Amino acid sequence: MNKVYDSPAAAVADISDGSTLAVGGFGLCGIPNELIRAVLENGARNLETVSNNCGVDDWGLGVLLNAKRIRRTTGSYVGENKEFERQYLSGELEVELVPQGTLAERLRAGGAGIPAFYTPAGVGTQVADGGIPWRYDERGDVALASPAKEVREFDGRRYVLEFAIRTRFALVHARYGDTHGNLIYEKSAANFNPLCASAGQITIAQVEELVEPGVLDPMQIHTPGIFVQRVVHVTNIEKRIEKRTVTQ
Repeated sequence: MNKVYDSPAAAVADISDGSTLAVGGFGLCGIPNELIRAVLENGARNLETVSNNCGVDDWGLGVLLNAKRIRRTTGSYVGENKEFERQYLSGELEVELVPQGTLAERLRAGGAGIPAFYTPAGVGTQVADGGIPWRYDERGDVALASPAKEVREFDGRRYVLEFAIRTRFALVHARYGDTHGNLIYEKSAANFNPLCASAGQITIAQVEELVEPGVLDPMQIHTPGIFVQRVVHVTNIEKRIEKRTVTQ
């Protein structure tokens, strides 16, 4: 039952070329940055990531983008990363944009064993009708566009069919964790982390405070250890603020 690994490098050692990764965090809040940097040092290429956003140019998933390690990414917001924009428009990166609530539910459904679901989000737009550019070619023409999705009517309202997301690996950050993999996230870091943790076949958690089983209050657990396969204790973590806003 002891799921603790000695280092981030050891925990991500089998993430290989072409792996799919669900990565927790929102902006720069609650991102598993030590695990991301370990994946960078690991050297894996052609990765497919699923995350709310793709970090910034020099932090979070942005470091993998800068190293051109990501082939495809699924997310709901991409506005803070200039290299992301450059790679997407030049045809180097495939991008699937998903409404944020739909992305959250696709991950949750993957963890719950639900293959697909209907949602009203996106009906009457290209989200349902198809045609959103997923990848451009070197001339700037659309090389691959999103397909049309099934739309059905329930009780007089139209809904679009969305499929669950399951990935080979998931990387998450937790404030507290025990050696059995039970996790507690702190405040707003409980964003996409619980969803990603359940969607991965192999979930790797970096935790700030590692304790023995029984120390954490069972009523406060956000992600039960059944969803987590590996735990790494990380200290002295640098936590950056994406946009610092202050008052006079």
